[in-house]
Amino acid sequence: MAYAKLAELPVEYGLYSSFMGVLIYWFFATSKDITIGPVAVLSTVTGNVILKVRETHPNTPKEDIAEGLAIVGGAIVCFLGLARLGRIVDFISLTAISAFMTGSAINIAVGQVPTLMGITGFDTRASTYKVVINILKHLGRTKLDAAMGLTALAMLYIIRSACNFGARRFPNRSKTFFFLSTLRTAFVILLYTMISWLVNRHHRKKPLFKILGPVPRGFKHAGVPHVSTDVISSFASEIPSLVIVLLIEHIAISKSFGRVNGYTINPSQEMVAIGVTNLLAPFLGAYPATGSFSRTAIKSKAGVRTPFAGVITALVVLLAIYALTAVFFYIPSASLSGVIIHAVGDLITPPNTLYQFWRVSPFEVIIFFAGVITTVFSSIENGVYVTICLSAGILLFRVLFARGRFMGQVKVHSVIGDHLLENNPGGTQDLSAEGKSEGGTRNIFLPLNHNDGSNPEVKVESPYPGIFIYRFSEGFNYPNANHYTDYLVSHIFKETRRTNLNQYARLGDRPWNNPGPRRGQVEADRSHLPTLKAIILDFSSVNNVDITSVQNLIDVRNQLDRYAAPEPVQWHIACVNNRWTKRALASAGFGYPTVAPPNVDGSVHRWKPIFAIAELGGLNSAAADAERRDNYRRQRSVGDAEHGLKGEGIERSGSQPNSDSSLNETDLQKELASSKAYGGQGGALVNGKRVAVVQGLNRPFFHIDVTTALQSAIANTEDRMEARERAHKGIGNELTN
Repeated sequence: MAYAKLAELPVEYGLYSSFMGVLIYWFFATSKDITIGPVAVLSTVTGNVILKVRETHPNTPKEDIAEGLAIVGGAIVCFLGLARLGRIVDFISLTAISAFMTGSAINIAVGQVPTLMGITGFDTRASTYKVVINILKHLGRTKLDAAMGLTALAMLYIIRSACNFGARRFPNRSKTFFFLSTLRTAFVILLYTMISWLVNRHHRKKPLFKILGPVPRGFKHAGVPHVSTDVISSFASEIPSLVIVLLIEHIAISKSFGRVNGYTINPSQEMVAIGVTNLLAPFLGAYPATGSFSRTAIKSKAGVRTPFAGVITALVVLLAIYALTAVFFYIPSASLSGVIIHAVGDLITPPNTLYQFWRVSPFEVIIFFAGVITTVFSSIENGVYVTICLSAGILLFRVLFARGRFMGQVKVHSVIGDHLLENNPGGTQDLSAEGKSEGGTRNIFLPLNHNDGSNPEVKVESPYPGIFIYRFSEGFNYPNANHYTDYLVSHIFKETRRTNLNQYARLGDRPWNNPGPRRGQVEADRSHLPTLKAIILDFSSVNNVDITSVQNLIDVRNQLDRYAAPEPVQWHIACVNNRWTKRALASAGFGYPTVAPPNVDGSVHRWKPIFAIAELGGLNSAAADAERRDNYRRQRSVGDAEHGLKGEGIERSGSQPNSDSSLNETDLQKELASSKAYGGQGGALVNGKRVAVVQGLNRPFFHIDVTTALQSAIANTEDRMEARERAHKGIGNELTN
């Protein structure tokens, strides 16, 4: 009923919304705890819309505007749910939700202070700062209502503090104290209703302080809602904020209680539930409703097991609508305002939570304060828009200006306590097969600039002269492709030299944007720098690529090939997580070696393949193969013993199991298995284990990890350099002879 007053509606509309929310929701629910009904923030938004529409349509009843708002908002949310667009809520960050809740709570609490104090004579729906100024200006108009409001508010906080203290003092009674705390609102309202009856029973027509007044019994406003296009067009600009508020509170609350109680919700189905509830509820006179945090917390603590608990709540509300309306007459309005202020006070983000936000992401704290300040100095709707837009802006900034990292190699040792793990007799090393490495050490890759927070005193070595490992920090798509590749090229130009130092035979051959040395000066000596040999791209953070990003790589490849001419640059791709990404890169010519020009003696250098192999699993694993062999021996031994043929070397036809074909391989299978490069059908045999390559053989420069990619790059680079040296020596010997 108090929230209905926030919505500028008669109090009975709050009862109707409470009844329809819990009655309809359980049929569509995926959360057992959530309770749909009137809430403070949504009621405030509804009241603001009603007042705005009434300015241009003064003859339109408030109830019709509220019902039209519920139907339109419910239809939009229901459509989003049926279209399975529940994930759209994930675009609203926790910071935006916290700022929205905090700003709304401050706005609502300040707006209730005049009613709490009995102050009148100004607009309590104005911007929060204006309401604060007007309260201070008119503080001298305080009436007897302040006694009913301030004491009720103080009692609510005293009861809650006492129950919290009791729960800490007697942990075994914590649940009892919790339910006593949740009943504090009912107790305070009943107490002050009785006081109001004692004071005003002889002053019904002119009470000493403002009371709720008559509340009609039953569903007096049930019927088909009167919704016109003229009214809808008048509040069309407010629909986005209404939908956002509907979704933010409900989905955030249901997800939170789902995690606490160990179940997951379906956001799309929850949208359907909210939508259908708001579509049908206006037929009984309800206004927009969504999930309520306080009522949901009570149901969760009560231990409800299914959403059908909402039907029990609906029966209680129905009883109140028909049996308790006479009691509602004497409820003090100031006490109701105290209840509202107490309820929204829990929505304000506490300082310790803000401090945690600051430690995690300082930028998002700025967004939080921007949203709260906008709400205080403008409106709740503008605060919602500001926080969402700023959050989206930061996300877009991070995607646009994502910067990769050049990785280096570090040899590390594993330490348990003060014992260094080493592979020596009597040592402490006891690693699994996966973690063992020669000498108890292993190589890891860290950023060369230590931007990951690693110890700056640890020296990160370049993997090999002229070989660069580049790791993408975010996705690799059209917004950030240029930023990634620009940094890649600039770093390579800085750390390497051209293969052909005399490439610019004439001054005019130099690119126009490369000024070179000043006239009369010589170009800086870069002969000590290595030439570019290979680039390893770590795609572990990349899930998808697009045409723009792949074309960017092609352009960079062509640019660097000209830079390193006559030797081509070899591109190795590691940790590709998506087959479509691999397909896109392969179609652009990545994944296999670039053909090098012939050596000076006319010979053509062949690349050296390095593949990652692994033991086959399942029925083809070494363990399964050994088990089949052992079972076959036992079966044959038992069969021979039964027929008295043991030890006579007589072969019995038909006694071999069906796996004989796998034990006695065909000549073709033996030939493939004995190959040094390829594992044939069933895989190759290495140390008695059946193994096969992990990646495809037709794309040898797609690697399973960075280590394999680096091994392949170094092996091919050294092999190519040796081939060039042999070719030069051969020509020298011919000239000598």
